[in-house]
Amino acid sequence: MAVSIGRCLAADACLLILALTFHHSNADNIVASTEEAPHRRFEYKYSFKGPHLSQTDGIIPFWVHSGNAIPSADQVRITPSLRSQKGSVWAKNTVNFDHWEAEVTFRVSGRGRMGADGLAIWFTTAQGLDGPVYGAADNWNGIGIFFDSFDNDGKKNNPAVLVVGNNGKLVYDHPNDGTTQALGTCLRDFRNKPYPVRAKITYYKKTLTVLINNGFTPDKEDYEFCTKVDNMIIPQEGYFGISAATGGLADDHDVLSFLTFRLSEPGQELPAPEAEMPKEEQDKYQEEFENFQQELDKKKEDYQKEHPEVQREPIEDMYESVNDREIHQVFEGQNQIHLEIKQLHRQLAMILDEQNRYVSVVTDELSKRQVELVGQAPSQEMGAVVATQQEILRNLNELSHPRATWHRAHRADGQSYSIRRLYKQNLICFSNYKISPLKVSEHFIKPCI
Repeated sequence: MAVSIGRCLAADACLLILALTFHHSNADNIVASTEEAPHRRFEYKYSFKGPHLSQTDGIIPFWVHSGNAIPSADQVRITPSLRSQKGSVWAKNTVNFDHWEAEVTFRVSGRGRMGADGLAIWFTTAQGLDGPVYGAADNWNGIGIFFDSFDNDGKKNNPAVLVVGNNGKLVYDHPNDGTTQALGTCLRDFRNKPYPVRAKITYYKKTLTVLINNGFTPDKEDYEFCTKVDNMIIPQEGYFGISAATGGLADDHDVLSFLTFRLSEPGQELPAPEAEMPKEEQDKYQEEFENFQQELDKKKEDYQKEHPEVQREPIEDMYESVNDREIHQVFEGQNQIHLEIKQLHRQLAMILDEQNRYVSVVTDELSKRQVELVGQAPSQEMGAVVATQQEILRNLNELSHPRATWHRAHRADGQSYSIRRLYKQNLICFSNYKISPLKVSEHFIKPCI
């Protein structure tokens, strides 16, 4: 009797594991099929990016800058790393579509461990060209997404990203870093990153979502969720803007691009694009381009006359050296490994959570069956089911905590076997890639994570 119950329980446990596994594998497909992504259309009159960001007279097409902002060919320096600076850049035209998405690429860099004050991305009914809130006006009507660098309230919760709404009557709460007014927030360190930081701000169906690419990898689509605000009502028309300010501490706040997209629901017909640019405006830009080209050619000729020795310099100096190329390739490879490990870590966490549920279900079922079979000897098959599930759980815990596996390997007697095993599992990295992994000494080895 006990044997037949054990077999039945083992079969039930296997069916339960298979059912949950298939349910998890199909969950993402179900969500994707029920929620179709909106259509996007690029809007050039609300955007700017390099390499020809500004014109020769320093004007950004369709945008206006103020304060200490310095436009150049490939970026806009909203504020330089000097004390008490502030600047802003605002679109000249109002946005009149219901759903939109803004992708902003920027750098915040400074010499110190801490910086100030921060950078803000705006959607407001009026252009806040100057003011005390990150270089823009207070009492705004709309929303601001703030990248706050300095910890004013001393709670050690900066750098941070905040979403703050205003109806034109609120005064920004500087002493508390706006936390008392924030509709959404997340902690993200966006200063001094190896790659530009990217923010994707989406307003769709009265929901504002903020995603952040933290600038650790060159992958432009490596976004992480920051915050989401549901049931958010914003003005139907408004101006896009970006501002920054410094205080006693100072950072360079550089914006590389601001790209705006109109969003529409699938199947919805978009309005026709704006008519072709007027001929007078085309002639103006064509004339400006020709003058720029002539001036550039003249400067090249004058420079060659003043510096004839430059022509005799070896052309190899203009290209990347072999060592630089190898270092660049190693760095790119490490970044790719980092992305793969992050993905594996997410999947292991999901599998570990499911396995915990399996063990809990099997244990509860065993407890019920043992109560029913009081006085009978426990089944070996029932014990084997529990032991197998617990062994799987232990293995999953070891895989999801590579640091523990690393330290256990160093305590083992066979060091070379442990190194080989960890190297095959991608749990160790070698700081000197030119040395064979099996011959490298212990001080060259470090954990990957």
